[in-house]
Order: sequence, then structure tokens, then C-alpha cells
Amino acid sequence: MKRPIWLLLLTLAGPVSAGEAVREDVQFQKAFDQAVDRGLAYLAKTQRADGSWDGHTGLTALGVMAFLARGNAPGLGAYGETINRGVDFVLGAQDQKGSLMNPGGGQMYSHNIATLMLSEVSGMVDPARQLSIEQVLPKAVGLTLAAQKVAKNEAQQGGWRYQPGSTDSDMSLSGWAFMALRSAKNSGAPVPREAIDAGMRFIKRCMTGDGGCSYQPGGGATLQLTGAALLCMELSGEHRSPQTLKAGAYIQKHYADATKFRYYANYYLAQGMHQLGEQEWETFAPQLYKDILGAQLDDGSWRVQGGSEDGVGANYRTAMAVLALSVSYRQLPIYQR
Repeated sequence: MKRPIWLLLLTLAGPVSAGEAVREDVQFQKAFDQAVDRGLAYLAKTQRADGSWDGHTGLTALGVMAFLARGNAPGLGAYGETINRGVDFVLGAQDQKGSLMNPGGGQMYSHNIATLMLSEVSGMVDPARQLSIEQVLPKAVGLTLAAQKVAKNEAQQGGWRYQPGSTDSDMSLSGWAFMALRSAKNSGAPVPREAIDAGMRFIKRCMTGDGGCSYQPGGGATLQLTGAALLCMELSGEHRSPQTLKAGAYIQKHYADATKFRYYANYYLAQGMHQLGEQEWETFAPQLYKDILGAQLDDGSWRVQGGSEDGVGANYRTAMAVLALSVSYRQLPIYQR
């Protein structure tokens, strides 16, 4: 079956103290607070009766994380049941092999995004849902770990691709898989350290001499994948290392020239540059906020910005924009500095 276009385009935060957020982003605080709230109201209206967004586990997981990123909690407040329904949809999608992939497409993108969401929401839900997560999540993590161990040539080892049995790897898919394992390990799941180390070795093989990151080892750098690599490195103990600083410089240099995959790019760039922090974030944030805030529509969703994301759908664009705007809230454990 044909894969949904938003999944083909993927290559993966609400408030700490108000004073801390204001110190970081004083000139944009009110604007992005309002934009995020309008975006979440839109997503609440477009959620399906089955709890999903557009019937897909990966997109539903992004939607749930968007609400969590603003500080909303499962079962509590205005969006508590919105979150619960989304979690339930993902929990009910697992097959006997442990896969959270969509039956109609999406493959390992959907699986790893859904795995990341379940790991992040674990411990926040009611006892019955927590029990379900504890049954579903180990199987999902196990499938991701098994996919990494498939025999591959040396350059492709440690990464992931579209199918659990794929014999090559790419940075687009590997970014989500790596973050899913990193989150699961942080929450206490038995993820071997070697799996994290092997994933990081693959990511570094995709790095280019100019500080960027390519789709596969030996290729040319792209802005979007550089953001993904920066985030993975920053959250794996390489905070402000020479390589992450070089990646940050690459992003600063090329951000204004990027025209493709804006929502995908801004999601990863916001997360990665926020983790890098200090002057790099202070310089980059105004560009990021202006780009995202300028694309929101009156109904709270985000518009098509041209290029390669024309057909991804408003729910995808809105969830990704909300997650990008939410970095200074630091609600999701995986994105905390």
C-alpha cells in the first residue's frame, strides 16, 4: 500500500517556571504561548472518534506529545481525555510481533515515533493505562533493538531503515529510532548501552566535514538531518562538544537558505539548538520563532509553506510546529536540558 506522504517526509517540551522561559525568549513569549494554545485547540477539534489523528500511530503520537509539551497531563484538565484517547489508540495498534506500524503504511517511522511517545508518557497515566504501557512498550523497544542488529555492511551498522529487516540504514529513520531508545533507557527500560553507542556511531558516520549531516554515510549534508544529529548528540553526553558546536555553526549558516521540509526541519532544529544553548540559541531563536509564527492560520493550524511538504496535512504541520515552539517549556523528559 502507498505510504502516507507525511511519513515519507519525516527524517523527532509546556512550562518550567515562567521566569526561566521569559529570560530565554522574552520578545516572543506571549506570541508563542498564544500560537501553541491555538494550535492545540485545532488539534483537539480534529482528533477522530477512535482517538487518532488521520488514523496513523505516528501522527497520533506526535499529537499526544504536542499536548504533553505544553504541560497538559493525561486524564486532567481540558485536554486530559484528548491525550488518553490518543494513548489508547497507539496502545491498541500493536501486533503480535510488537510492531506499532500502521497497517496501511508508515513502517518504522510510525513504530519509533509511537514508541517514543509511550516511553515519554509512561508514569503520567492512570494505573490501568500504565499497566498497558508496561505490556506494550517492552515489545516495541525489542522490535527496534532487533532491527538495529540485522546484518549490514560496516557503514550501515548501528542504524535503522524503513522495515525491521532492512539491511541498510539512513539518518532520517535512525533519528527517531535513536530517540525512542534513548527515552526508553532514561525511563528505566533495559536498553543495552551498546545499542545507544552503536546508534551514535552510525550518526557520526553520517556527519560531513563542514559540520552537517547526510542522509547516509558519504552523502551531502542537509539542514534537517544536521538538526536531528545535533539533538541526538546533545542528549547523549556530548553537550557543546567540538562536533555539536560545528553542527550548530552549520545550522546558523544555512538556515536562511533552506526551502524544503520546513516543519520537519524546524522541529529538529529547535530541539537541537535549544539543547546547544547559550549564545547559539539566543541568536537562532528569533529566526526560528519568526518563521514558525508567520505561518499559522486563523483556525490555529499551520499553512503549507511550499517545497516538499505540500501534501503532509494540517495535523502533521500543526503538531510539528507546536513541538518546535514548545522547546523552552521543557515538559517532555527527553527534551529537558
